[in-house]
Amino acid sequence: MRAALVPPLSAARWLLVLIVAAGIYFFHGFLVPVLAALVIAFASWPLYRRLLVAVDGNRTIGATLALLFIIAFLVVPISFAATYAVNEIRDWVGWAVETNRHGATTPEWINNLPVVGEWLNEQWTRYVGHPGAIGELAQLLSGANIGSIYRGVLAAGGSAFGILLTLLFMLIALFFTYRDGESFVGQLDRLGERILPMRWERISRVVPKTISATVTGMTLIAIGEGVVLGLAYWVAGVPSPVTLGVLTGFMALIPGGAPLSFTLVSIYLVASGSPIAGIALFAWGSIELFIVDKTLRPKLVGGPIKLPFLPTFFGLIGGVKTMGFLGLFIGPVLMALLVAIWREWLHEVELNDEAAMLAAANALPENDTPRTIEAITEDVPAKRVG
Repeated sequence: MRAALVPPLSAARWLLVLIVAAGIYFFHGFLVPVLAALVIAFASWPLYRRLLVAVDGNRTIGATLALLFIIAFLVVPISFAATYAVNEIRDWVGWAVETNRHGATTPEWINNLPVVGEWLNEQWTRYVGHPGAIGELAQLLSGANIGSIYRGVLAAGGSAFGILLTLLFMLIALFFTYRDGESFVGQLDRLGERILPMRWERISRVVPKTISATVTGMTLIAIGEGVVLGLAYWVAGVPSPVTLGVLTGFMALIPGGAPLSFTLVSIYLVASGSPIAGIALFAWGSIELFIVDKTLRPKLVGGPIKLPFLPTFFGLIGGVKTMGFLGLFIGPVLMALLVAIWREWLHEVELNDEAAMLAAANALPENDTPRTIEAITEDVPAKRVG
């Protein structure tokens, strides 16, 4: 009999590693649409289960109807808002190019600002007013000149084919996630129990709850605040209301970002000669924010996952830098998952420590047990992480 040069089990493992590496190399371009589809599916799964009941459990019809609802109520509005925002940003960059070429005097509304108006006028004259100033500032901040930034904005607005292709792949992945999701989860559970036999069930159940809570409590509410405040900007007569609404929704993902946004816009309205519109906008934003934070957010999230500011900020910025617009949704979700898994591990460590302390207390002689148990229980944390 011939002896194998490499043991069959080792050869199979290395072959599996090579196949996985080749798959990642060839299909890494599909990672963003697949992740986006998974996030949307996790967040909307409770509604999808109700839809399945309405169609007598037919998964193909249910997945088709769910996909149509996603397109009608999520994809189409975001696409229109993004198109208008890109066109308005082009106008902003075009104004910056002209100002960089000829210079510009300080706007009157900046001069009218109380307390800081004079200081802002000096800064405008120094960094914006003279010809070439914006180009120097852009070079300092981004390392690119104003012409390169303008061409980049035009290229981003013109890459519609790439955006449509990514959107198409996301919708295809979302359809099959809806239709075959439960079957795939069953297969994944069987594989996960082999990898993490004592932890897989608990960690895997945290994932969908975390994604649903994060998307509902952060992303969808941020989109809603962007839409509502964008409409308020339009009613108040603010220039570029769509872009400012998109920026407000972006800022709403960060704690304190939404009130900062509508406060700055209100100050602009007051300084530009529209005090009633500015005060009304500030009052409307405050009322809307109070209603969302005190009523809607707790009801939608249920068991809210309190994500600290720093992970939220890193997830948002890192997601946008890595995945573009879809990173707004995926970045905070991934950070929330990391925080949730970290808390689960801390909770498990505390449970093990507590069990070890109680076991040590039970193993002591009977006359030493009361004093030792009292000392041990003082060291056991009263509030567990998790």
